[in-house]
Amino acid sequence: MNMPTFLNDVLNYAIWNNSIRGYIFSIIFFIVLLLIFSVLRKFIFKRIESIVLKTKNEFDDLLLKVVQIIKFPFVIYLSLFIALRFLSISPKLQRLLDSILIIWIIYLAIISIQILIDYVLRVKATKLPKTTTELISKILKGTLWGLGILMILSNLGININSLIAGLGIGGIAAALAIQNILGDLFSSFAIYLDRPFELGDFIIVGEELGTVEKIGVKTTRIKSLWGEEVVISNRELTSVRIHNYKKMETRRVAFSFGVTYQTTVEQLKVIPQIVRDIIESVELTRFDRANFHKFGDFALLFEVVYYVVSPDYNLYMDINEKIHLKIKEELEARNISMAYPTQTIYLEKINK
Repeated sequence: MNMPTFLNDVLNYAIWNNSIRGYIFSIIFFIVLLLIFSVLRKFIFKRIESIVLKTKNEFDDLLLKVVQIIKFPFVIYLSLFIALRFLSISPKLQRLLDSILIIWIIYLAIISIQILIDYVLRVKATKLPKTTTELISKILKGTLWGLGILMILSNLGININSLIAGLGIGGIAAALAIQNILGDLFSSFAIYLDRPFELGDFIIVGEELGTVEKIGVKTTRIKSLWGEEVVISNRELTSVRIHNYKKMETRRVAFSFGVTYQTTVEQLKVIPQIVRDIIESVELTRFDRANFHKFGDFALLFEVVYYVVSPDYNLYMDINEKIHLKIKEELEARNISMAYPTQTIYLEKINK
């Protein structure tokens, strides 16, 4: 027997339904794939890392974290999985290899999506309380792992229809049991998305008024003008009318005052101009109107409307006080008496 014939017989010798030639080719292919995947992984990693160092974009950091989760053991297994395709192996072993790869890929996908969830909540949900973002993160990640496990079980050949039905019934029962908590939770989402108010806003809810101090998962806390903390459920906040004074750019002020019936017609005619000059002399105000409004029971009534071009309540009170004092000062300087409730009784002598 010559050497080439002997070598050919050795290479064609079968072990476990595969020739030695097939094993050698598979090993060589495995090594080549391992080198290619390793170099490619290292190149991608270095390339993204260089981009991250040059930019301040957080998305690059996110991409780098996703690449970093692909560890070297996965590269080894992927190369081995592909190389074994050139060999004849038992169906059971092939199913085992397929299942391991599927589980591994689903695991990497879940970790990648979790990184994305953390990124979105950190960047886009900065105004939500920390407790709310943590709860949202846990719910999303829990749902993600649940879907991942169902996908794994389905790929393993397990019938998950009955399991999903059972989970559905259990979910309905759990939802009924905690519907109040879920109502407040969804209301907190609605408050975040719709943003009827934010931290620091001065709001009025029913009979309660104050500054928003904390927006939680279940409740919102308001610091009232009287100093106490008012706790209101989020579900209640989304079902009632809310007055948000921080959104107000200007404040409309309307008030009236009266002068006595002894005031002459000439004096009545100049009063609107007096009021106008006073309001226009005060900063951050816009005059609207001043009119002789009506004949009251004991006074001639004037109605005045003006605007304060600032939402600040304390500033409004200072301006309003200044205007009222100036009006009284000007009326007194012109001998115009302001009215107060009086009653005049006329007595008539009857001669008998």
